[in-house]
Amino acid sequence: MKFGLAFASSISIDGPDALALCRLAEELGFESVWGGEHVILPSAIESKYPYTADGKIPAEPDTPIPDPLIWLAFAAAAAPTLRLGTCILIVPQRNPLVLAKELATLDRLSGGRVELGLGVGWMREEFDALGVPWERRGARNDEYIAAMRALWAGPHASFSGEFVNFPPVTCSPRPVNGNIPVIVGGDTEAAIQRVARIADGYFPGEGDPVRLGGLIARVRVATEKAGRDPAGIAINAMFGQQMADPVRGAEQLAGLGVDRAMVPAFFFAGPGGRDRLAAFAEQVVKPASRA
Repeated sequence: MKFGLAFASSISIDGPDALALCRLAEELGFESVWGGEHVILPSAIESKYPYTADGKIPAEPDTPIPDPLIWLAFAAAAAPTLRLGTCILIVPQRNPLVLAKELATLDRLSGGRVELGLGVGWMREEFDALGVPWERRGARNDEYIAAMRALWAGPHASFSGEFVNFPPVTCSPRPVNGNIPVIVGGDTEAAIQRVARIADGYFPGEGDPVRLGGLIARVRVATEKAGRDPAGIAINAMFGQQMADPVRGAEQLAGLGVDRAMVPAFFFAGPGGRDRLAAFAEQVVKPASRA
């Protein structure tokens, strides 16, 4: 099982600190680093955050949330073996042609290391502030992915849909391997069906092993029903509750068929954080990579 350092951009905002964290993660055996996003945090949020009991997002108004693509581009050269991912990018909020260019450029610069972890968004107030329709954001997301894949497939691409229309155009450079892996986040039935239809990977927010196992099983069933091989869907899982007993937690996730454990960088924020990160790697990451 591989280990990714999730939300790394949230604890290393300044340039030298970001580079040092990525170099350390690579040295310690992490396979990837990840950045999340919210373009803005509205001062009043009535929308319910889906991953806490009280529905409140675990962030303060001035909690730093750098743009993940810019942060990953800055960090990419510091650790040339780390894969670079978003956990997650809110795709319906972005122009798909611009996003296709940004992702392909980062993928080229990094030698094909980019993975697009995406979500359709949970905060209506953010969509309203950006002037993006909240309704049908799931359908918008799926069409944007199709449009970007068309652009990445080759020159003179065209697309005609409900939300995206363009005559033959060329977007260059294109990704190193002709495409960028898409990882769908979320625990809802809609997310599971989206994985089955369009994804290369799945990243649920659920941390409880029993409920996580249930979600993974549902993804496999849905993928088979969609005529695809479930083995082609890489399973990513949050390493949160598992921090209470990291060694057992790693074994537990591996037993569920998890391909990559996503370890929140928040655990290693503050004084002594890098030492705790190194200790975690010695105890969990390195043994798992040798297994």
